[in-house]
Amino acid sequence: MNARHIDHVNLRIPEDGADEAREFYGEQLGFGIEDALYAADEKPFFDVRLSATAVIHLWPTEEFEAPAKTNYDHVAVVVEESAAEIEAELADAGVEVEKSLDSPLGATGEAGAVYVRDPFGYRVELKSRV
Repeated sequence: MNARHIDHVNLRIPEDGADEAREFYGEQLGFGIEDALYAADEKPFFDVRLSATAVIHLWPTEEFEAPAKTNYDHVAVVVEESAAEIEAELADAGVEVEKSLDSPLGATGEAGAVYVRDPFGYRVELKSRV
């Protein structure tokens, strides 16, 4: 097999968490929200569009369990901005930075990264492009 990239990641969120998710991922982080089919009750999840080739499926469910160190660590998203630019955008959006690292190793090499938590406890790594 010759993998090229991750197509999607599935994350469960609280049954009543769709509006918070739209605000965090769409408004604060600036990613696209694709929820027309979810709103029409045609599928049980909606998407956070990270790029033309990658999404996060968010599944509102009553079975949601907050992430813990034993069942989840983080999802890493490569972005075009530098770590300093990411931090500035997050500050403007009112998003608290959990930590920043100068050059953690990722799939494409070492680059600056900024870590935040979404409203449901998931850690999101916003990693500069190498």
